[in-house]
Amino acid sequence: MVSLICTLQSHRDDVNCCAFSGSLLATCSADKSICVYSTRDFSELPFSPLSGHGYGVHYCCFSACGQYLASCSTDATTVVWSMDSGEIEAVLEHPGRSPVRVCAFSPDSSYLVSGGSDGTIALWDFTSRTLRRTGAVTDTSIVACSFTPCGQLFITGSTYGDLRLWDLNMNHLHAEKNAHDLGVSCCQFAPQIMKGPDGCVQFRLASCGQDSLLKIWIVSLLSAAGIKMQLAHSLTGQSDPVLSCAYSADGQMLVSGSVDKTVTVYQAVSILLYTLNQHDRYVTACAFSPTAPLIATGSMDKTVNIWRVEDGSGAQGGFLTAAFSPNTQCRKSSGHSRLMVREWSAEDVLAWLREEGLEAVIDVFKCNNIDGEELLSLTKETLSSELHIDSLGLRSKVMKKIEELKMAPVSNCTPDEYLCPITREIMKDPVIAADGYSYEREAIESWINTKSRTSPMTNLPLQTTLLTPNRTLKMAILRWTTCQ
Repeated sequence: MVSLICTLQSHRDDVNCCAFSGSLLATCSADKSICVYSTRDFSELPFSPLSGHGYGVHYCCFSACGQYLASCSTDATTVVWSMDSGEIEAVLEHPGRSPVRVCAFSPDSSYLVSGGSDGTIALWDFTSRTLRRTGAVTDTSIVACSFTPCGQLFITGSTYGDLRLWDLNMNHLHAEKNAHDLGVSCCQFAPQIMKGPDGCVQFRLASCGQDSLLKIWIVSLLSAAGIKMQLAHSLTGQSDPVLSCAYSADGQMLVSGSVDKTVTVYQAVSILLYTLNQHDRYVTACAFSPTAPLIATGSMDKTVNIWRVEDGSGAQGGFLTAAFSPNTQCRKSSGHSRLMVREWSAEDVLAWLREEGLEAVIDVFKCNNIDGEELLSLTKETLSSELHIDSLGLRSKVMKKIEELKMAPVSNCTPDEYLCPITREIMKDPVIAADGYSYEREAIESWINTKSRTSPMTNLPLQTTLLTPNRTLKMAILRWTTCQ
């Protein structure tokens, strides 16, 4: 579940951006200020708010170590602040004195990129605080940018609607035109580097825009053919323009904020987990903490909400329950039908027998206390020899129903993504294999050990047998089973 911890109300105007370091949260606003908080208790630091911009502050971001904070403004500057003292370390004037809409550090903080309202792009050597390269996209404003996790490339998004990939020499490598109709609002690379089927390096990119869509792209670096950018998912969880998006540090969750006043939280492969409804106006900013299960969301209602993402094992004391809406709508089913069959109690088995019209064997099953695990292990022989069901026709009918039970999803409204592709049962310990699909750990381990090292879904060779716990999917499944 997601719980609202607190609401910060330090700003006097629209909140434009939120950013976390390992121990701090920074927020910036149209009121020209930047507020800095400790994530330990969300108290404001003694040197906060930071005042140095002449106009509204559009964006802020921390260096990798959290020692510095960069902020950019309509005043045509990107200001670098020390997080030890709150003092200004440097003022970087944007080429052409254009208002600066966005800025981003490279993963190792060697570089800082900033984008202007006139379409200009400035790449700064952060160590020397000097301008390294400039570029431009004509007739548009640069409003979004993000470095790849390797730090050798970065992408920009514009009000024209395109996404453009650049290298550190400001060579234009790829343009995805009309990525978002009416304009891009935000974009961010997931922190992980992936390996494609043919061994190429891949990155996952999230972007959002005025078309009310949150899109997930796969960016592939092909040795011969250059850059390939493929749309993997278009997420429609929000009804109005999506203004911000951000990945969690492990790349397994994605959050977005919208003009419809909602915050949506997704499993990064497109499963909608939560819709949060605590802001009164447009949600303009969102960010995940890199060190704690926290989300910050900022809004034109002048507030910043802090949320804790919990694993479904139980609420933690003192937290307020978030106003989220379950995103899997289905009718309530009987208790046994939403569990994996092997978890059924003896009473669940008896209820299933009644539903299937097998009243003739209920007394026998009740006397032998048959639970779900034992139900799945029954055969025609054990029905005869151990349960003493003499009728061949009745034994055949029971076995037919058991086989149907093994093959069928847990319930008609069970989301297919919650079912293991191998067992077709709700997953208890989902893991991500090298093919990108999630499986029940025990099932995929058995598959790998007893089959050739191929994907159960694609039949292509698995590049590695490494399995990564899918904690986000596990949380979604726990939440879904709880609300049934």
